Amino acid sequence: MLKRILPRQIDNDFRGHWLALWLFGAVVLVKLGISMGTMFNGHEAASSADGIPLDTFTPAGAQTVISLFAIWGLAQFVICLLCILALVRYRAMIPLLFALLLLEYLGKRVILVFLPVAKTGTPPGSIINLVLLGVMIIGLALSLQARANSE
Repeated sequence: MLKRILPRQIDNDFRGHWLALWLFGAVVLVKLGISMGTMFNGHEAASSADGIPLDTFTPAGAQTVISLFAIWGLAQFVICLLCILALVRYRAMIPLLFALLLLEYLGKRVILVFLPVAKTGTPPGSIINLVLLGVMIIGLALSLQARANSE
């Protein structure tokens, strides 16, 4: 399993189940959309998708949250570019990138346990993130699964 996550050579030879490629592409596409929305419409992303009550903040506080969302969106966009590069040219990296996407998600969850964010209601972003989590877990498992004609 570790050989698949950290291959000796990073090439375009994907050794996992073909469905993992499609799941990876779907995850990257959704995360790309989220990153763009977060960068260019941070107010809406923070208040609607994530349920952060920006209207209760001072104008400077709300602007700070929106700026932080834009910065976070840019970071997610760069990760998505790396994922697209792997999908197009370096498919041997896909198990590693699935693992890193999962690590990033789980890391955020741990941070939010210790540093919670005040939210209103149950924002739809939570549901989308849970679906993405499930797809990433399945995708990682499929990417680690050996094809019948390999290894």
